[in-house]
Amino acid sequence: MAEHEESLDGWAARRDACRPDPGERRPVPLSERGRGAHVAPDTPRGVEEWDGQEWVPVSAAANYPAAAAETGVDAAARAERVPLPKFGCLPELPEPYRPTIPFHRP
Repeated sequence: MAEHEESLDGWAARRDACRPDPGERRPVPLSERGRGAHVAPDTPRGVEEWDGQEWVPVSAAANYPAAAAETGVDAAARAERVPLPKFGCLPELPEPYRPTIPFHRP
């Protein structure tokens, strides 16, 4: 295996660390207006549960605060599972193009 390739076990562990736990719930809008909590917070929301393979509809709530209370988990706890990229792993900037023959304006 080349040094830049990742092992299958490493990839699976990284993928599983970012995936939700089975039984975890999330509120989702029942309209087409977007997924954010700030977008129409008074509209009805559905509650979905992760079964290990896909999100399955479980119940409905009158608005976002009621749906968030039913899920029981705040967004910060879910966001902590997602790893951030390491600093300093970007390649070096290439040298800017310098013509080999000097150009002088006439």
